[in-house]
Amino acid sequence: MKTTPLTEKHIALGAKMAEFAGYNMPISYAGIKEEHACVRNDVGVFDVSHMGEFIVKGKEALDLIQKVTSNNAAKLEIGDAQYSCLPNHKGGVVDDLLVYRLPEDNCTEGEQAFMLVVNASNIEKDWNWIKEHNTFDTRLINISGETGLLAVQGPKAADALQSLTEVDLKSVKYYSFVKGQFAGLDNVIISATGYTGSGGFELYASSDQLAQLWDAVFEAGKDFGIKPVGLGARDTLRLEMGFALYGNDISDTTSPIEAGLGWITKTKKGEFNSVEIFRKQRVEGITRKLVGFEVLDRRVPRHDYIIQDTDGNEIGVVTSGTMSPSLEKPIGMGYVKKEFSTEGTEIQISTGRKSLNAKVVKVPFYKV
Repeated sequence: MKTTPLTEKHIALGAKMAEFAGYNMPISYAGIKEEHACVRNDVGVFDVSHMGEFIVKGKEALDLIQKVTSNNAAKLEIGDAQYSCLPNHKGGVVDDLLVYRLPEDNCTEGEQAFMLVVNASNIEKDWNWIKEHNTFDTRLINISGETGLLAVQGPKAADALQSLTEVDLKSVKYYSFVKGQFAGLDNVIISATGYTGSGGFELYASSDQLAQLWDAVFEAGKDFGIKPVGLGARDTLRLEMGFALYGNDISDTTSPIEAGLGWITKTKKGEFNSVEIFRKQRVEGITRKLVGFEVLDRRVPRHDYIIQDTDGNEIGVVTSGTMSPSLEKPIGMGYVKKEFSTEGTEIQISTGRKSLNAKVVKVPFYKV
């Protein structure tokens, strides 16, 4: 099992550790509910160094990215980040990812540079997929092993971190980034992105500097209620916002149109993988749709539970579910036949032994 540069720190803090995407990762420290509340109200820190990072550099770097991703990367200026996905050739999703338009300091004339940030469980698959499609004047560099990543999330993140940099953190717009000095370290990417819905930053630094960065962040944030947060709360936070999780809510067999990700599927930008399938879905419609629902019971919906109509007929499947710490009620997401996707539609969640009453609701479940 792989480790991150911070594994020993997590163990010393008493974290509950478990395998995730092949890594020994902290699931919780003080408890998921407490850590969840910390991010919603104050500021929490996640070690997400297991994520993958690829550099795409060259005179045709943009051409490659436009070919393999669904969003329109041509709109990115230096310092912009973009949420996107890697479609396969059958209308499904290889992975979802972030695309960063990097400064061109180390580029020759006419070159552009990008960084792709992918899910930990898909690093090898994504790398091979992009490499297979690289018929362009473009170099690919896998920097996953040498890159560390902290997600400092919550409404107090900017105030907690400001003493560590001369960058005006509150001026860094959502889905943009600055590359500069942070906590005495050079070339840190300070990105106003995250997976919690509560604001904050993601900090990219060299793996061998991550322990120093971790210590500096906690020292700077001690007067702001800063706490370490594990992957358990990361999941409850993202689900309250209706953010898709690869392997659950999106996969090789789900279309981004079906998953409510039509907004990152730019079928007018030109040719890219599966674009004809997506164009057809826009014209002819889809037969199923990813929806949010709340359970009118105290039982938590689980992945792969069957979704039924009120007559007990199977209409879909649960992809994610949890007890929402903020709302104190069970919530979930799942695919249903399109005719059952309207907000307010009554449905049932079959646990195998009983059926739980539920209704389709609009996401995000929680308004920050």
